[in-house]
Amino acid sequence: MSSAPSPKIPKFVSVEGSDIHSRSKPDGFRFSLVSYNILAQVYVKSILFPHSPPPSLKWKARSTAILAVLKNLGADFFCLQEVDEYDSFYRGSMLDLGYSSVYMKRSGQKRDGCGLFYKDQRAELVLEEKIEYNDLVNSIQDGNSSNDDEHSNDHSEKQNDAVPKNDPGPKKNADDRRDPNDPRVRLKRDCVGIMAAFKLRDFPHQVIIVANTHLYWDPEWADVKLAQAKYLLSRLSQFKTLVSERFECTPEVIVAGDFNSTPGDMVYQYLTSGNPSSPSMPECSEELPIPLCSVYACTRGEPAFTNCTPGFTGTLDYILFSPSDHLKPISFLELPDSDSPDVEGGLPNYFHPSDHLPIGAEFEIAKE
Repeated sequence: MSSAPSPKIPKFVSVEGSDIHSRSKPDGFRFSLVSYNILAQVYVKSILFPHSPPPSLKWKARSTAILAVLKNLGADFFCLQEVDEYDSFYRGSMLDLGYSSVYMKRSGQKRDGCGLFYKDQRAELVLEEKIEYNDLVNSIQDGNSSNDDEHSNDHSEKQNDAVPKNDPGPKKNADDRRDPNDPRVRLKRDCVGIMAAFKLRDFPHQVIIVANTHLYWDPEWADVKLAQAKYLLSRLSQFKTLVSERFECTPEVIVAGDFNSTPGDMVYQYLTSGNPSSPSMPECSEELPIPLCSVYACTRGEPAFTNCTPGFTGTLDYILFSPSDHLKPISFLELPDSDSPDVEGGLPNYFHPSDHLPIGAEFEIAKE
């Protein structure tokens, strides 16, 4: 009996088309970052992924494959979304590979969350803050509401041929009485994020801030996603000020995650409108707390897709960075073409253990 194919490990491709390591500045520092929605096992049901080979959906196979991808990529930082089984698997398994981590579980009854993993030998965690987007409810008025989607994230968006949006299952009866037009209900989506500041061990005077997040999934609730994006940048700006004052530095800023937003939509335009080369929509004309641009947009162009299923194929994941005289992306993680045999029929499969693809970049910081 033949064994299943090995997971496909992408490579970093130089921005300038030459060998990355031949262009090193003697006084520069390089680090790599990968963002990856690894697909929480709690969401892996055959009815949602009927196109996937059943053995590739089993936890043992998927966990082994995901770990193999992470190990072979060997990034200095991993921003992972939809991390469940954190205590039982990922924390210890990644620690064995030399990674410490910060984890933020989603609110309510949700079992997944965001995990930020970093190589101990390369970076020292000096400050962290968690982002709870349900705090947006407090900006309306005091009041409690319940989440109205049991199957959250982007899977209803991606699997809308298999599962109706806001599928009214038996666990939703209490929420059916809630008014989705009530902002206190609308903004309580149980989404989270993490912000962390690191000192680079080989470059101790430089501090970098890495943020990891996963925004709400529903394409029809763009106002909620935009509110979350604005809250993210507001909190990030405050965090940057705190880090700057505490460590007497000017930190570089990188934001990664699954934004459940396609290139050009309202959330994407808001997040990247701080880039002068990016056209701004009227709704996004306000000044950003932190200007950001997308690594892929400013190098090779946004990929055709980072999420691939028969129900939805498109780009939802981004690595954003604050433009700086000292920080620049020098490589990006390659992604398959739509006609690549390893993505044929949709994900996950034996080659890709998640319905998302990992994205990544290598950055260089020049010494002053």
